Amino acid sequence: MNASNLQLQGLYLALASLNEALVAKGVLGRDEIELALARAEQIALGEERTTEELTSANRDALAFPARLLRLANKEAESGEPPSFSKLARLVGQTKGHYPDEL
Repeated sequence: MNASNLQLQGLYLALASLNEALVAKGVLGRDEIELALARAEQIALGEERTTEELTSANRDALAFPARLLRLANKEAESGEPPSFSKLARLVGQTKGHYPDEL
């Protein structure tokens, strides 16, 4: 596996842990984190170049961090932090199709 991929996996897990700490300290609620990450995903996918120049696989790659962190936020409610592989699998299972793919 590419070392930069491993670094990104670590970064995503660190951000998920920071989000959980914000919830635990009462700084932000899960719903506020969800809203912020949903906004980030929409901003990333809403840029003109995204729909005009990128393949659907590249759009998925662009949205992956926000999608993974949204799922980590949701899964953290159960009290046990999910693994990266579980989160990545959930991203793949829950992503929809883009309008131009239908």
